[in-house]
Amino acid sequence: MATDPAGSIVRRVPLALKAAWDRLRNLTTSSPARFAVLVFVMLILLFTALLSLPAASTNGRRLPLADAVFTAVSTICVTGLTTVDIATTFSPFGKVVIFLGVNIGGMGVLTLASILGLVISKRLGLRAKLIAASDSNPLRTHGGPVNEGQTVRLGEVGTLLRTVALSTLLIEAVVALALYPSLIFAGISPLEALWEAPFYAAMAFTNTGFTPNPGGLVPFADDYFLLTVLMAGVFLGSIGFPVIYALWKHVWHFRKWGLHTKLTIITTVLLFFAGAAAFLALEYNNPKTFGSMDAWDTTFQAFFLSAMTRSGGFAVVDVGELYGSSLIVGSMLMFVGGGSASTAGGIKVTTLAVLALAVWSEAKGRQSVEAFGRRIPSDVQRVALSVVAWGATIVALSTITIAQISQAPVSDVLFDVISGFATVGLSTGLTAELSDPGVYVMALTIFMGRIGTVTLAAAVAATSRSQLYSLPVERPIVG
Repeated sequence: MATDPAGSIVRRVPLALKAAWDRLRNLTTSSPARFAVLVFVMLILLFTALLSLPAASTNGRRLPLADAVFTAVSTICVTGLTTVDIATTFSPFGKVVIFLGVNIGGMGVLTLASILGLVISKRLGLRAKLIAASDSNPLRTHGGPVNEGQTVRLGEVGTLLRTVALSTLLIEAVVALALYPSLIFAGISPLEALWEAPFYAAMAFTNTGFTPNPGGLVPFADDYFLLTVLMAGVFLGSIGFPVIYALWKHVWHFRKWGLHTKLTIITTVLLFFAGAAAFLALEYNNPKTFGSMDAWDTTFQAFFLSAMTRSGGFAVVDVGELYGSSLIVGSMLMFVGGGSASTAGGIKVTTLAVLALAVWSEAKGRQSVEAFGRRIPSDVQRVALSVVAWGATIVALSTITIAQISQAPVSDVLFDVISGFATVGLSTGLTAELSDPGVYVMALTIFMGRIGTVTLAAAVAATSRSQLYSLPVERPIVG
C-alpha cells in the first residue's frame, strides 16, 4: 500500500499550530506575567526583523544585528537610546516601523498583553481583566489583598482599555496639530512637516525621544511654544493611563481623586520644580550649557531638562557637557521616572511617595502610613521596597558590566545605564560608542526596566505558596 509522506506532513502542520495556539491560550490564564514578558519578546524579535530589512535603511543595506536588536528594544520599550542616528540611518519605511513600534510599546506591557489575550481567548474573562488591572496596580501580579478603591475596578477594565486606545490617539493628534505650524515656521516643508508632526507627537506622548530630523531639537531651541507642547505631551504620557482615566471622570474634583492619582500628580509636580531648581542652580554658570543664555532662556531650559530627565528623552543642550553634579541630579530624576501604568519608566513616582510617607510616619512615631485620610497597607510598602531594591540591583550590575567592557568614566556609564533602565533616552554619548557586548547588556537593561521589576519578579516566580503557620519573632538590630 502506497504512503503519502507529503500529505501526512500537511496534515500534521495544522495540528502543531493548533497545539501551539492552545499552549498560548493556557499561558494567558496560568501565568499572566510570563505571557506579558513573552509578548514583548515576540514584538522585539518582530521589529528586529523589520528593521533589519534593506528597505528600512537609507543606504539599502541590512543594519548590523546589534544595532537592529538595540533599536528594536529601544523602540518597543519606548526608551529613545540609540546606537545609530535615527534621522539619517532609517528610510521612511524604517521610520514608520519605529513610529508603530513606540505606539504599540507605549500601551504598557500588561495592557498590551491583556489586549492580545482578549484576541486569543475571544473574550475578556476574569484572568484577562486581572492582567489589564495589574497594569494600573502591580500588586495584582504580586499577590496579596488589594483595595479596589486604589485603582481601576475590574468592571471598569474594558473602559480602561478603550481609554488607553482613545487617549493615545486623541492626545497624539492634538499634539501633532499643535506642532505642525511650528515645524512650518522652522523652515520644514509642509509635506515633510505633515509626517514629522505626528512622529514628534508619538515620541512625546510615549516618552521615547527619537527625532526624525538631523540635529534633533537643536534647530528648535528658541521655539518655546514647540518645546512647551512637547513637555505637555511628555507629562500626559508619564502620569499613566489610570490617572488620565481618573482625571477624565473627575478633572475638577480633587476630593474625588483616588489616592494613586493624588500621589502621582503631586509627586510629579514637586519633582518637576525641584529638578528645574537644581539644574538652574548647578548649570547657570556652565558656558557649554546654560552659561551662554540669558535669564529667561536659562530658566525655561532648566524646566525643559527637568521634564525630559523624568522620562521624556528629548534634549536641547548637550547632556555630555553637563557638570558631574547635574548628571547625578539627572540620574536621580530618571531613576524615579513617571507614573505607574504609563509610557514612562523608572521605579515610578508612587513608589517614591509611598517610601517617603513611610519614612515620615516612622520619624513621627506613627503606627501606620497614612495620606489624604487613607491608610497605606504594609504589603504596598513591601512592594515599594522590592521595586527599589530590584531596580538598584539591575542598575548596579549593568553599570559594573558596561564599565568593565567600555572602560569609560563611571559617571557617564551610570547616567546612560539609568537612562536605559528608566527608559528615558538621554545619553552622554556613551551608548553610541559601545561595542557589541556592551550594546547587548544595555539592551537587556532596557528590557528589564521596561517590563517592570514587579512583573519580572512575578514572571520568574513559579508559584505562590500560602503559608499556614508563622515563625517565632526575633528583631535584628537595624541601622
